[in-house]
Amino acid sequence: MNVREGLIPTALGTAVTAAGYVLKQKRGSNKMIANTVFGFGLAHVVLGAIDLIEHRQ
Repeated sequence: MNVREGLIPTALGTAVTAAGYVLKQKRGSNKMIANTVFGFGLAHVVLGAIDLIEHRQ
C-alpha cells in the first residue's frame, strides 16, 4: 500500500480541526481548549499540505 507523504497528517488535521470546531460551538465547553484543539488541527493540515506539495511526483 503506497500512501503519499503528508496525506496522513492532513487527514488527521482535518478530523482534529472538525472536532475543535464542534467544541467551539458548544456552549458549555472551555473556549481555550476548543481553540487549542482547533489550532492544532489547522497546523497539521498546513504541514501535511506542505509535505504533499513538496513530495509530489
